Amino acid sequence: MALFVIERTTALPPAEAWRRLTTWERHSATVPLTRIEVLTPPPSGVGTAFVARTGVGRAGFADPMRVEVWQPPGGDGHGRCRLVKTGRVVVGWAEIEVGPAAGTTRAGSRVCWREDLRVRGLPGALFDPVTSLAGRMVFGRVLDTLLAGRP
Repeated sequence: MALFVIERTTALPPAEAWRRLTTWERHSATVPLTRIEVLTPPPSGVGTAFVARTGVGRAGFADPMRVEVWQPPGGDGHGRCRLVKTGRVVVGWAEIEVGPAAGTTRAGSRVCWREDLRVRGLPGALFDPVTSLAGRMVFGRVLDTLLAGRP
């Protein structure tokens, strides 16, 4: 599996950073050629299911996911969400953690996106470094865009 970690600090309070990162439909505007469809009724929580469909026309794949852990920021400002990828093409998990920014004199949040994924059929020893690099690039852009309030 290709593990990668992305961290960002933002001026947003933890609850707002959490809201922006876990409004799943907003991810559609951040990943090229990808559309997010939430399959379960709101609000999000354990069991929420959604699918990221990536591609053009019939050339593409579905990346279904399910929320396994849902802990929105509480009184201490810490929150954690864990997604499990349940598809035929992409497998693994992703975690989003939000907490108060540490070591600064200003208010804000620290966000950590951790993901471990594999593309079925690709030999991990050969492709994990490429998958990890691509994941850091794509999901770094996702974090930057969502936290900035774009899409």
